[in-house]
Amino acid sequence: MAAAAVKSARISVVIPVLNEAGYITRTLDRLQAMRRRGHEIIVVDGGSDDETMAVSHSLADRLIQAPRGRASQMRAGAAVANGSVIWFLHADAIPVDNADSLILNALARCDSRWGRFDVLLSRDRFMLKVVAWLMNLRARITGIATGDQGIFIARVLYEKVGGIPAMPLMEDIALSRTLKRFSRPAVIKQKLASSPRRWEEHGIARTILMMWGLRLAYFFGVAPARLAKYYAVNNA
Repeated sequence: MAAAAVKSARISVVIPVLNEAGYITRTLDRLQAMRRRGHEIIVVDGGSDDETMAVSHSLADRLIQAPRGRASQMRAGAAVANGSVIWFLHADAIPVDNADSLILNALARCDSRWGRFDVLLSRDRFMLKVVAWLMNLRARITGIATGDQGIFIARVLYEKVGGIPAMPLMEDIALSRTLKRFSRPAVIKQKLASSPRRWEEHGIARTILMMWGLRLAYFFGVAPARLAKYYAVNNA
């Protein structure tokens, strides 16, 4: 895709949700400026039993249902997306108002056809700043992006690699590994703020050890289904 075409491309923002009524409104509010500029917002629900879908109704272009599971929901959202760029965003992310221009400019000026943001955990605590710094450093060294970092992909490449891998955990790692065969990711240094709730609920040190342990186990070939069961038990 030529640089001029990239800059005028339409972005489809795909947001998988499950009982996110407390967060999704804030995220969708921050995307309304993009929506007014012609981009598309797709909320994919995995079976919420709270007000998630009701509060999202007027703030999204499409609300769809999919089997529970982040990968399943992301695949479903991408399948109905109309944009030539797909941006996967977590329900508790806080994007900047000009995220669309940042994404399109990054794709236009780089050889990459995919990329990510640097992440910021949205609390002013020293240890959370360290966690975010380590996440961004790891991603720079490895070229592997995680869902917290707002992965965006040119639709042509997304379809070429077969989309999001259908797996119960580590779908972002698996996708990044595949995309790296084509190019390193474009990196947007302007931060994508993310809720630190996971770190605060379960403890920073414990969460770091668990997430790095899961990734190490996945690297050594432990099945994602087994990892998903462990993750579910330890995050109940």
